[in-house]
Amino acid sequence: MTEYQYNECVKLYADNVYRFIIKNLRHEEDARDIVQSAFEKMWRNREQVENDKSKSYLFTVAYNQMIDHIRKSKRITLKEDFSDNEQVSYQPPRDAKKNLHEALNRLNETQRSLVMLKDYEGYNYEEIGRITGLNESQVKVYLHRARIALRNYLVSPENVM
Repeated sequence: MTEYQYNECVKLYADNVYRFIIKNLRHEEDARDIVQSAFEKMWRNREQVENDKSKSYLFTVAYNQMIDHIRKSKRITLKEDFSDNEQVSYQPPRDAKKNLHEALNRLNETQRSLVMLKDYEGYNYEEIGRITGLNESQVKVYLHRARIALRNYLVSPENVM
């Protein structure tokens, strides 16, 4: 990969990679750090990266760094005090985009990543398998389960408008 090809890759895919990471992490600073380090790693390894596979390489690196970040952050546990005095209050109707966002947040990181790669980024099963390290059958099964979980959440009475 040449310097020009690398710069074109940055122009073409930076927003897509950031959107993928931010949807999974829901933390802007961490997402920016991960995207930056993914591009940095691609720059260091540009001699070995083929230009036509640069998008897949970039998403694979970003995905793996995101998983590492999630694992590190899970080691830190936070404890909050919850009161037993919960009050039920009226909630105004919610919009569909917010419901979908909440539904995605309820999925585990693998399922959320698969949904994002397939439905938001448009990768096929084989490409998703290469990015995530899963085989094609696993991708299909996990994606199917994620979509069932999304459907069940979205059609529950409290989420229907």
